[in-house]
Amino acid sequence: MFYVTEIEEHVRVKPELFGLPTLEAVEKQLEESFKDYYSQEVGKVLSILEVLDVGEGTIIPGDGAAYYKTKFKVLAWKPELQELVYGIVEEITSFGAFINLGALVGMIHISQTMEDYVSFSKSNALIGKDTKRTLKKGDLCLARIVAISHKGKEVKIGLTMRQPGLGKLEWIKEDKIKKEKAKSKKAGEAKK
Repeated sequence: MFYVTEIEEHVRVKPELFGLPTLEAVEKQLEESFKDYYSQEVGKVLSILEVLDVGEGTIIPGDGAAYYKTKFKVLAWKPELQELVYGIVEEITSFGAFINLGALVGMIHISQTMEDYVSFSKSNALIGKDTKRTLKKGDLCLARIVAISHKGKEVKIGLTMRQPGLGKLEWIKEDKIKKEKAKSKKAGEAKK
């Protein structure tokens, strides 16, 4: 889920930014400091939207930098359980696939890719035994977040596509067409 969040904290502005106006120096430092920032409370920071307030600077002896109490707004994406997410298959492995969700990467276990027995092929694809459906690098998918782990340095996101209306976008379209054909066939038989 995307959020606009207001944060208030002390920002350490490096000495190389001292020649700039204070607001501009704080903005540049925030952009650098929050470039790859993720926390369980805020999520993945995508952008610094606005600096709302910059307090008086403080210099700590022996540090050389200036600290400014700053209030600012960020745009963040915080993964939520049961959230539907679009993504692109980034990598296929023998145990599943990694899907780029834009802000973060999620992992889908081989058993959660489709309602079929799935195997890993020599051509770096996951293939369904009965359906012959394939999942490969570059495929666009719709998945559901079923697990989020904050243990360790990186957040881990577990996904599933084993629910109706989920999977590779081509599969979803195929299933919709099959459903519509079956529905119109049923309606035709009911008229007889």
